[in-house]
Amino acid sequence: MTALPSALRDLIVSGPMTHLSTVNADGSPQVTVIWIGLDGDDLVSGHMSWQAKLRNIERDPRVVLSFDAPRVAGTFLNEYAVVRARASIEPGDDAWDLLNRLAKVYMAPDVEFPAPKGPGYVVRYSVERIGGVGSWVSTKS
Repeated sequence: MTALPSALRDLIVSGPMTHLSTVNADGSPQVTVIWIGLDGDDLVSGHMSWQAKLRNIERDPRVVLSFDAPRVAGTFLNEYAVVRARASIEPGDDAWDLLNRLAKVYMAPDVEFPAPKGPGYVVRYSVERIGGVGSWVSTKS
């Protein structure tokens, strides 16, 4: 697993909308927008139902996550991150708690996640490679 640089951790904690790319059974791409967070050194997302992205991860755990840094006026190419990872799905009761924590970042500090508590799925992403434009990108060839 590749360690997350502090600048990338700061970006993730700020709550960027994240594009999760998986591969459908027929080989075509599947992209969805998710909330992303940190659990220690792990990237995590919560899901309350078994959707295409989870079926795809179960079949092929290779994923790509991408997210933009906040826009900077006058910047030619805004910073962004692209993370290649392997995903694992953990069914259980922790998904709602994770989504509730992320709702306070993505919606408002005093909001509760607007779905009934219940079992769901936490996806953990083991980072293999970090790319994009920003200080989190290695300059090594």
